[in-house]
Amino acid sequence: MSAPLADRLRPQSLDEIVGQKHLLGKDKPLRKIIESGTIPNLIFYGPSGVGKTTLANYIARKTNRMFKKLNGTTASTADIKEVFASTDTLMGLNGVLLYLDEIQYFNKKQQQTLLEYIENGKITLIASTTENPYFYVYNAILSRSTVFEFKSVEPKEIEKAVLRGIDYLSDEMKIDIEIDDESVTHIATACGGDVRKAMNAVELSVLASSEKDGVRIVSYQTVDELTQKSAVRYDKDGDEHYDIVSAYQKSMRGSDPDAAIHYLARLLEAGDLPSACRRLMVCAAEDVGLAYPGILPIVNACVDMAMKVGLPEARIPLADAVIMVCNAPKSISGITAIDKAISDVRAGKGGPIPRQLQNKHFDGEDNPNKGQFYLYPHSFDNHYVEQQYLPDSLRDVKYYEYSDNKSEQAYKAYWDKIKNK
Repeated sequence: MSAPLADRLRPQSLDEIVGQKHLLGKDKPLRKIIESGTIPNLIFYGPSGVGKTTLANYIARKTNRMFKKLNGTTASTADIKEVFASTDTLMGLNGVLLYLDEIQYFNKKQQQTLLEYIENGKITLIASTTENPYFYVYNAILSRSTVFEFKSVEPKEIEKAVLRGIDYLSDEMKIDIEIDDESVTHIATACGGDVRKAMNAVELSVLASSEKDGVRIVSYQTVDELTQKSAVRYDKDGDEHYDIVSAYQKSMRGSDPDAAIHYLARLLEAGDLPSACRRLMVCAAEDVGLAYPGILPIVNACVDMAMKVGLPEARIPLADAVIMVCNAPKSISGITAIDKAISDVRAGKGGPIPRQLQNKHFDGEDNPNKGQFYLYPHSFDNHYVEQQYLPDSLRDVKYYEYSDNKSEQAYKAYWDKIKNK
């Protein structure tokens, strides 16, 4: 029992592989490719524990090819050459299937070496990655491969694997194992779509359970203790991080407090307090903005409190602030205005600053029209006087447009009255 349960219980057919029905279901493209026996170079992209390695093993057996496995974190160019050398052995007569796990850790030179050896067809490459291959895999390898995206496995599918794992352990240990439906569901749900993690939880739960009258009874309490926090799938440098923070901000922008609180919980359970705070402040300014200007100091105070007290108490002020941002009216007039202005500046639009706005306190003798001519607004009624502020080339440009929320419409009504419009 030295190998993990997930490795000892590898599916023997495509139908035994849980999940990935969009790839392996009846008449789906990847299933048809596998059943044809002609396997092209493949790239499997998706989270860990969803069947990428399992399927690569199955394909090697199905096509009678020698199976070689390398990991991008530890393999070297010499390891690739050694795999190529095996194609000339008796075992490699039918070709070699190289499964390269975590290909994103191969540098460009290593990937170029790999390309050289898959060109002649003796080696069929199946590479896997948890990151977007279009960002991490050398273009020449991508152009010679077909990419398939694997998805997290649904709990109902994982339940099948959990029950199969219980039966396998029962036969292996030669003892009856009893587990209730609630515990099976809990394992399948708590693993976060990771079948390997679910199998580990099954094995640990069985090993940690006691026997009674010749039956090993797996209690819900044991299962719960061994699966705590296991549902958190998160990598601060990976796609999952960017997906969660994106969903977090978009949920606040979309005024959905339930979704926003859910993604906040995922960030906090992963210990990523800085991302939770940063995106919250950005959303308050970008998406609420001038529709409710008072929200900015409130959110800032909540974030400041959260950073001072730390987790787990930080969840309280952050939850309050997130719900407030969700429920606040929305306006992007501020960010729209500054982005338009930055666009003009980057395009070289501008020109000299109007004379009356320059920081001049004297004129040279060569200036026939002496004086700054600045009109001080506080010297006029309502603290306003009309004068040119933008450079001549932009004098009629409008960057800011009042949005239709209550706050900005109040500003607009006030200034329309003052400016006699």
